[in-house]
Amino acid sequence: MYESGNFQSYKDLIVWQKSLELAHLIYDATKQLPKSELFGLVSQMQRAAVSIPSNIAEGYDRNNPGEFRQFLGIAYGSSAELETQLLLCIREYPSVGYTQATEKLSEVRKMLKSLIQKHKNR
Repeated sequence: MYESGNFQSYKDLIVWQKSLELAHLIYDATKQLPKSELFGLVSQMQRAAVSIPSNIAEGYDRNNPGEFRQFLGIAYGSSAELETQLLLCIREYPSVGYTQATEKLSEVRKMLKSLIQKHKNR
């Protein structure tokens, strides 16, 4: 519909699938943070991580290319927010494993940026 290929649902989008994996990785990483961060970094990181696939899904199901592009932009903004929070965690809590989440986030950001660019040219 909005990408090349025959997609029946947002669930068919690779970027959505990878962003959902990212959210799971963030949940795993935040379980390792101290309890004192429960209402700080943990909450913020989980919210930002969930926002990425949620906005991709909502934009796709709006069934409007302009709105899809707008929601991809919101997802991309949430990915920047999450990237900032991960950088802070890496500095403040270096013993927590962030490698998989950082790599997945980088992959998702590249995919989102590419998809946004593709839809700007339509």
